[in-house]
Amino acid sequence: MKAIRRFSVRPVLPEPLRPLSELARNLRWSWHAETRALFRSVDPHGWESAAGDPVRLLGSVSAERLAELAADRGFLRRLAVAAGDLHDYLHEPRWYQASGEEPPRAVAYFSPEFGITSALPQYSGGLGILAGDHLKSASDLGVPLVGVGLLYRHGYFRQSLSRDGWQQEHYPVLDPHEMPLELLREPDGAPVQTALTLPGGRTLRAHVWQARVGRVPLLLLDSDVEGNTAGDREVTDRLYGGGSEHRLLQEMLLGIGGVRAVRAFCRIAGHPGPEVFHTNEGHAGFLGLERIRELVAGGRTFEAALEAVRAGTVFTTHTPVPAGIDRFDRELVARHFGEDGELGGVDAEQVLRLGMETYPGGEPNLFNMAVMGLRLAQRANGVSTLHGRVSREMFAGLWPGFDPAEVPITSVTNGVHAPTWTAPEIPREPHRLSDAELWDLRRTLREQLVQEVRMRLWVACRQRGAARAELDWVDGVFDPEVLTVGFARRVPSYKRLTLMLRDPDRLMELLRHPERPVQIVVAGKAHPADDGGKRLIQELVRFADDPRVRQRLVFLPDYGMAMAQKLYHGCDVWLNNPLRPLEACGTSGMKAALNGGLNLSVLDGWWDEWYEPDFGWAVPSADGHAADDEDRRDDLESAALYGLIEEQVAPCFYDRGPHGNGLPERWVEMVRQTLARLGPKLPADRMVREYAQRLYAPAARAHRELSAGRRAEELAAWKARVRAEWPRVAVGPVEQEGPRSASLELGGALTLRVRVALGALGPEDVEVQAVAGRVDEADGIAGADSVRVPLKLSGGPDPEGMRVFEGPLELDRTGPFGYTVRVLPAHRLLSGPAELGLTAAPPEEVLPAVETGGLLMR
Repeated sequence: MKAIRRFSVRPVLPEPLRPLSELARNLRWSWHAETRALFRSVDPHGWESAAGDPVRLLGSVSAERLAELAADRGFLRRLAVAAGDLHDYLHEPRWYQASGEEPPRAVAYFSPEFGITSALPQYSGGLGILAGDHLKSASDLGVPLVGVGLLYRHGYFRQSLSRDGWQQEHYPVLDPHEMPLELLREPDGAPVQTALTLPGGRTLRAHVWQARVGRVPLLLLDSDVEGNTAGDREVTDRLYGGGSEHRLLQEMLLGIGGVRAVRAFCRIAGHPGPEVFHTNEGHAGFLGLERIRELVAGGRTFEAALEAVRAGTVFTTHTPVPAGIDRFDRELVARHFGEDGELGGVDAEQVLRLGMETYPGGEPNLFNMAVMGLRLAQRANGVSTLHGRVSREMFAGLWPGFDPAEVPITSVTNGVHAPTWTAPEIPREPHRLSDAELWDLRRTLREQLVQEVRMRLWVACRQRGAARAELDWVDGVFDPEVLTVGFARRVPSYKRLTLMLRDPDRLMELLRHPERPVQIVVAGKAHPADDGGKRLIQELVRFADDPRVRQRLVFLPDYGMAMAQKLYHGCDVWLNNPLRPLEACGTSGMKAALNGGLNLSVLDGWWDEWYEPDFGWAVPSADGHAADDEDRRDDLESAALYGLIEEQVAPCFYDRGPHGNGLPERWVEMVRQTLARLGPKLPADRMVREYAQRLYAPAARAHRELSAGRRAEELAAWKARVRAEWPRVAVGPVEQEGPRSASLELGGALTLRVRVALGALGPEDVEVQAVAGRVDEADGIAGADSVRVPLKLSGGPDPEGMRVFEGPLELDRTGPFGYTVRVLPAHRLLSGPAELGLTAAPPEEVLPAVETGGLLMR
């Protein structure tokens, strides 16, 4: 029989055990080994049955066992130590408290998903895991972050396979009362509610659940509340589910409702209000509109409110392709922000202008969440050096007149939370291990992985309909002495799950090699609507079902955090073969490296900037015409992958060296170098410090400046005046003084003089620059190699009203060299010269051209 109502009955702990509740409700246990060991000792069998979730564990412990523990002095001493350690962790000053002058009082971090622990399954892949690691490291460093997301009652989905290998999705109901969550309540005990106004007189209400991630509160909005229509209760049903309007409502609730939830939390908890708002990908971009509405309601003009909001906003983009960005039809957005919709006091046309693709190459009827995110943020970044470059090129249309290299999108390379992803067997100083100890450690982790693979494979086969009697072969799957390769991630086409199957016979030879065999464990989920991704999974599963290879190649369904940890710990090599440069960062290889795994990867994402031969291998990418032919590209890159494994990876693993000690000496040295030299770059502590110093602190300073007096109004008025006058800004003839013969030499100098028309603007409103550097065959100045030299005002206006600017230009490099002159808006409150996207350069007819001695001046 099916229950007509579901509820959760929580245990009543004896008074001496009450600290267990506090320890279970703070998710620090998910990365604190001592706390997990304490809970395991409560009931070892129950701990395994609860999948390592203390809340579930405490709900299943018998009253007799609780009474026994309450009288156990040894256990109570351990409990007191754990509770005291948590108290100190939560309240003692940490890195942030001593990090510099007046850092932000608080930062609000918005993300559509958070991967904290498998006990709180609110993530689908790398974006959520990154967000979870960001919160954990912020907690460890003492950064006063408030996380904001949605509570999905069905999470993403659970994955299984049909008999023929087709992905099956299952959506179990997640009861927040059975997870480490608490309702945010008003002082009188009433649940906090946020509300959005929807067209047609509807109201979308949401409760706010709080998770404690160490020192960081995580607020999750939940639309499954009484008072909502049946359809509105399902707004937060699934992560990345539903159609276009469903997604729009999710993102309105996340951004607009999320700001309102933060305000309520800070009021109730006495938490400092955020000075900086960090938008992790465009899904949460509406948060900026809600903050504008707040300021407009307080008497600010829209333009001044926009400047104040932009100053305190950081936007992180994670996608390197336009197709990965949420885009909505113009009319759908206009309807939800019209007269009977949200953001009263803010005109729908003002909202639309912030997100419409009104630039060359854009689609003018589409509202682009990333475009809005960039227009609402004074500071933006990609998540690796290469991804920053790709993002500048992808969004260059928003800054016309500027080379992609000058587009104001920087990069902060992602990191991973080391305490979460590092195996407990890895010592704090692994470089102190001898070669034999290091090799034994890696074998132990590989052996644990083999057992995990067999257990999960047996369960998966049973789910696919196999009888117990036909599964004896599973006990022989994988071998702890065999080179083990891991590949686990989401399954969009660009990650190329099946590149390894390009030549099935050659792969089979690698797996079955008589002296240097390879075994490969694969995992990953395709989006429920992505049949192409599902076909890739099915293709790989069918290959893995072949009795000739099934003990060497395994696909494990239902990839999640718990499985991932075992894979990262035990794999010798982590494989990554995306289409370059479509992997924004790709942090899975980082987690393997923290455990001594070597990377075998295309030079994309983080591997592009930190690869060294001591850490692993680079899979060559096809270029030239081959890159345009998908089949030829995949043929070339798969052949390169097979060749690397056959000729370098496997021989390195199996070569036991000349000293007769049974150790693969070169392999062990690469593991040592990975842990000692690459490892320190990878932790999310480094990443969060970079955000705090390079983005949060400047954003807080800008926010404070524009919040004082009427500076936001003054900046908005200045921008309006500059935009109105800019068509009248013009660069006249450029005069050059200096040698014009073949004797031009490195170290010499030229003097440049240029006449500029400014219209009604003054010299204080602009900066006149000489831009110089090496030139290509088309006379383009390479952005990465160029220098910018400000020219100084020389005297008053001439009889024609033009201003003269001049200055020296040093010849500081050899080879083809050129310069140009340009005018940019300048104001001390701008984040950079490209902020307005305005520039003026000389027309071609006034450019002097002098070519002498191989030196091109233009």
